[in-house]
Amino acid sequence: MPEPTPVVDDLREESRQLHALVADLTPEQWSLPTPAPRWTIAHQIAHLAWTDRAALLAVTDPDGFRALAGQALAAPDTFVDEGAEEGAALPPAALLAAWREGRAALDEALRAVAPGARFPWYGPPMSAASMATARLMETWAHGLDVADALGVTRAPTDRIRHIARLGVRTRDFAHAVHGLPAPAEPFRIELTGPAGDLWAYGPEDAPQRVTGPALDFCLLVTQRAHRADLALRAQGPDADRWLDLAQAFAGPPGTGRPPKGAAP
Repeated sequence: MPEPTPVVDDLREESRQLHALVADLTPEQWSLPTPAPRWTIAHQIAHLAWTDRAALLAVTDPDGFRALAGQALAAPDTFVDEGAEEGAALPPAALLAAWREGRAALDEALRAVAPGARFPWYGPPMSAASMATARLMETWAHGLDVADALGVTRAPTDRIRHIARLGVRTRDFAHAVHGLPAPAEPFRIELTGPAGDLWAYGPEDAPQRVTGPALDFCLLVTQRAHRADLALRAQGPDADRWLDLAQAFAGPPGTGRPPKGAAP
């Protein structure tokens, strides 16, 4: 099992930077709309706080998490929005404190996990490193929505390497949630990181390939941008289809974002 500490450290830093972005917002700014339909900045942070609590429960009380997951399965189309609505109704200071405390508790729990342990989740069971990667992915993606609402551009860092790797590993899962069989062959994925270095996954001689900027790939698999607006290239029919349905997050297929300039 990969050593979880580096990704836990990166999760802490990603969360810290998002916290700095929202810590001094006015009440009016907390109510700004984000690219997610009907979600304000408060909804974005409330969702992160809610999911951190769920992750903490999965790590520390698996039976309790399974009960929570059962509630989600009973209302798959509404449970995410309901959790966000509940938190968004809190005063901003209380919401910020709840998110901060939940992050700290999850950070401590992940660092204390015994080697080889796995935990239940809404998708396949998670190791500590996988759980931290999933939380980093969500924190980064929802942080983009917050930044968009505030008109802020956040420069990508090498922390997105974790998200890129997760996006590659969830290829077959993305097909399954669409009711499609997984491709029979592995793909070659070659991505250019923020510093210009190459991040490569899969056999060098694989006939089907995906190439492009790592940032664009991460935007695609978190469904923060439409494929048409990204500089990703696919070679081969299966690789091409994957770019239309890729998702790195658990749960049912996301609706994604429309192309830039599309009619609302």
